[in-house]
Amino acid sequence: MSLRAKAYGLAAVVGMLAGIGYANTALAQQQPPDGWFKACTKQEDIDVCNVQYLLRADSGQLLTSVNLIEVKGKVNRRVLQIAVPTGRLIPPGVGLQIDTGTTQKIDYAICVPDRCVAEAQLTDEIVNSFKRGSELTLTSVNFQNQPNPMKVTLKGFTGAFDGEPLQQADLDERQKKLEEFVSKNNQEFAEKLKQAQEQAKQAQ
Repeated sequence: MSLRAKAYGLAAVVGMLAGIGYANTALAQQQPPDGWFKACTKQEDIDVCNVQYLLRADSGQLLTSVNLIEVKGKVNRRVLQIAVPTGRLIPPGVGLQIDTGTTQKIDYAICVPDRCVAEAQLTDEIVNSFKRGSELTLTSVNFQNQPNPMKVTLKGFTGAFDGEPLQQADLDERQKKLEEFVSKNNQEFAEKLKQAQEQAKQAQ
């Protein structure tokens, strides 16, 4: 595999797996989120940094994620990736709108079992518009041809993008908080389901 191909593959993996967490280079986010953050890792002669925001449902299911990935070294590449749940119509792509500005279409690059990823070249113009903005609206279209807009705050983006990456201990703490949050919500859901079942029995 060529170095260029390896770099592209690495960027794709970082974007699609960000928020899931993996050994030694965990690029994890928690929900409720602390907002934007940056995590970096090194693969041979290539440095990869990902500035990310991840939005999950109470169940832990991915709602959307935004990843600004920079690959530096023997190969240089900058990628904007937006992940949404599966069951999307592919032709519309993902609409990216900053505040009340014009909506830009981001085409899908790949779908995996738990998400579809739209991808575009990351430019200085995009970065600067994120820094100036206050909110992103990310709109995908589901299989019923219904748009699903998601709001992502841009508060804290500039500090994350220009600042230092988080240390491994901080990333581990984020992953721990995510697991605790999902576990708590799953327990509450199970309790509510049990109560509903008891009420249904009493009503019979």
